[in-house]
Amino acid sequence: MGSFSQPKGKTNIGLMGGTFDPIHIGHLVSAEEARQQFNLDYVTFVPAGLPPHKDATGITSPEHRYLMTTLAVMSNPYFKVSRFEIDHPEPSYTLDTIAHFSKGSQASNIFFITGADAIMEITTWKNYRQLLERCVFIAVSRPGYSLSRLWETLGASCAGLTEKIHLLEIPALAISSTFIRERVALGKTIRYLTPEPVEQYIVKHQLYL
Repeated sequence: MGSFSQPKGKTNIGLMGGTFDPIHIGHLVSAEEARQQFNLDYVTFVPAGLPPHKDATGITSPEHRYLMTTLAVMSNPYFKVSRFEIDHPEPSYTLDTIAHFSKGSQASNIFFITGADAIMEITTWKNYRQLLERCVFIAVSRPGYSLSRLWETLGASCAGLTEKIHLLEIPALAISSTFIRERVALGKTIRYLTPEPVEQYIVKHQLYL
């Protein structure tokens, strides 16, 4: 992984993909830290519609996930939410999302923010070499996480492209959407694990029970 540099005079757009079922503090902390460390002009959250790598059974409806994400980011002027993937009738591939946000913004640098665990499976993604050519990946993880196994996997097949993946360590990043859903199902509090408006939305619509 090489050092990172940004061409001058270009807009830096962060895209954060995920099911956000529900969105939580870990997502928001990661996006804000990425925005600051990589000098991003703004971060757009892109809730997945039909995620190709996950079984859609049991995933909360796209509209609920979109609304919860909107509630979570509304207080941050540097955060936005896109309906691109949830309004897409077919499975959402990252390459399609990158292409969509690149249209009309040739002067922009695209940064895709996701979990380090997801990055470890990047070779299973659709046209992953094109992805590495078209955007910078920010792999969010807990301190001490290593991507060494990924470099071994990519090897010569992505020679010269590994510098497009950067590890971003977030202290105490142990919160997960699965953990929140399990607590709700058990009747336990999720206060401070997700923004208060999202907590209220979950209660109002009786999600995850």
